[in-house]
Amino acid sequence: MKLLPALLLVFLTISCSDPETVEPSRPDDAVLYFPPIDDRTWETTTPASLGWDESKLAELYSFLENNDTRAFILLKDGKIVSEKYWGKDLLERFDFDSNSQWYWASAGKSLTSVLTGIAQDKGLLSVDDATQDYLGVGWTSMPAGQESRISIRNQLSMNTGLDFTNGNLSCTDPACLNYKSDPATEWYYYNAPYTS
Repeated sequence: MKLLPALLLVFLTISCSDPETVEPSRPDDAVLYFPPIDDRTWETTTPASLGWDESKLAELYSFLENNDTRAFILLKDGKIVSEKYWGKDLLERFDFDSNSQWYWASAGKSLTSVLTGIAQDKGLLSVDDATQDYLGVGWTSMPAGQESRISIRNQLSMNTGLDFTNGNLSCTDPACLNYKSDPATEWYYYNAPYTS
């Protein structure tokens, strides 16, 4: 009977040991493609050249179209493998294509938060930095001392303390961005300071 507690202790010790650290594989930077900044050309590759089952792509396209997707771009190592458009623009006037604009609404906030997290992880910024460090002094109409207390974290959390009662919730002009309360004391879904 004394063997059971000993075996249990050995089992727990083994199961609590650190797992082997496995480094994720990363594509060689030489194979990654980045399109030129100054024109609209973008290198492409084909599903066939990648050995992909094109019938599965056809199923995917059907699924996307049947679920009211407007645009789909599939990249491999930075190159476009597939680019498809369906349906009409937001006002149902024109066929949706690569030049169409789509209303992103709050999806931009998620993307901004992810990119900010990546930038912080790479040491390019801290969410505790003053917004003023990046937008410059005078991005609001508040005195510089008050303005400097608003951080990136406040921007991401929508608790900048800026006055949302100005009548135009989308105005990003400094004249529209006024003091209401100290940062991190009030939350309000107010796009203007977030999109500045």
